[in-house]
This record gives sequence, C-alpha cells and structure tokens, in this order.
Amino acid sequence: MSKAIGVFDSGVGGLTVVKELIRQLPSEKIVYFGDTARVPYGIKSKETIIRFSIENILFLLKQDVKLICVACNTVSSIALPDIRNHFRVPIVGVLSPGAREAVYATKNKRIGLIGTKATINSRAYEREIKMLDSNIKIISQACPLFVPFVEEGWIKERAVFEVAESYLRPLKKAGVDTLILGCTHYPLLKTVIRKVMGEGVALIDSAKQAACEVKQILAQSGLLESQGSPQRNFYVSDGPEWFQGLAKRFLGHPVKEVIKVNL
Repeated sequence: MSKAIGVFDSGVGGLTVVKELIRQLPSEKIVYFGDTARVPYGIKSKETIIRFSIENILFLLKQDVKLICVACNTVSSIALPDIRNHFRVPIVGVLSPGAREAVYATKNKRIGLIGTKATINSRAYEREIKMLDSNIKIISQACPLFVPFVEEGWIKERAVFEVAESYLRPLKKAGVDTLILGCTHYPLLKTVIRKVMGEGVALIDSAKQAACEVKQILAQSGLLESQGSPQRNFYVSDGPEWFQGLAKRFLGHPVKEVIKVNL
C-alpha cells in the first residue's frame, strides 16, 4: 500500500502548498495537519516552535507518511535544522526552495522579501540567499495585516490594495526585480501584489517551489506515485468547521471532512 505525503502548518496557510502538491502530483495521497489550536507560531519562542513541530511530525508519522513538507515559513526559518536532526524521514521546508528560485530569477540582484514579523526577524531567507550569492541585496518588509485579510476573505477590497501599497512602497523604491512571498497565505493576494509591484517584478511563490522540491525528492527516491485517485485527509487541533470554510478558499474546492485530533 502506497504511503502519503505529510504536510503541516500552524493553521490554514499551508493549504497553498497542498494545492500545488495536488496540481503537480495528482496521484499522491496527502495527509494535512493544521495546528489551529496553537496558531500563530510567529509569536512563540524558538524552543516552543521546535516542540510543536516535533509533535506535529510525530502525529503525521502515525499516518504512515513517506515525506514531511513543512508548509510554514515560521517553522522553516526558525526550526528546520533542529527538527531534521530528530527524524530519518525526508523533511522539506518552504524557505530554501523559494530562496533558490529568487536567486535564479533576479537580474539586478535586488530581491524583496515579505513575510510575518517572525520570518523577517529571523533573517533566515537573507542567510540562505547570501550563501547562494553574496552580492545580492535583500530588502525585507513584514506585512502583518496580510494573513488576517486572507483569512477574512478580503482579497480584492480597496483597503487591501491601500495597505499593500503602503507595505510594498519601500521595495518598489529600492528597485527590486524579484519578490519572495515569504508566507503561505500570500499567494492568495498575488493579484493585488502584482498590481502594486508591476508586471516587471517576478513573484516567487514558496509554496510552488516547495512542491517542486517534494516531487524531485520522491522521484529520486523511487517513491513517486504515477496513477490512481488518492485520498486527501485533513486534521486540525481545533476549529474543524472554521478550517473547512477556509479550505475551500485556499484549495478552490470544498473539503468533505476535517477531523479534530488531540496531540
């Protein structure tokens, strides 16, 4: 019996990664866990984020997964090396794939980064990019209102555009030609972000790049599924009805069942 891809996030944002996994790997089983009882992770200590992540992975391993995708920029930027030391299963984050794609995409060596305060303050993207090309300049901007906008369904309202203009003004002024969407919620605001930044700026979707890396690792390991109509199972630590409502917005289709579990 084939094993699933395990995906976890502190809440619902990781569903943008699930959407990409379904698009790129339509024959793969997926088990998703959203730690909705303990969201947001961005205000927690590093030690707490590591502990929560280990607990999430232990739950996913009980569901017989072959790979873990950490669909959370906060965990990827703060805790990934530590949690990798605890497990043998392959663990893919969203940070490294996005950073590599941004370095590849930039022409003028000016990369913008937007994310939560925790992701920006960790400077993890900056370190990753500088390791790949020390000549690149990174201009970072925390966008704390973007997550609540997405979760409230405020994606095209005028207020969102005005806030985006304010957040992105320093990046435009700096002349970035590439912008990393450093939070898994942000792909839902691509239309607004593109309108503010202009067509000439490449938007790097870390969810899309993470799914590419998952595909590559499974192919190299001979674990890629090529046929079948697989199951997708969704678990949360709280608020299954709330999660179910948001899941449709993120995935573009309804989720039949969301199961609440206690870790």
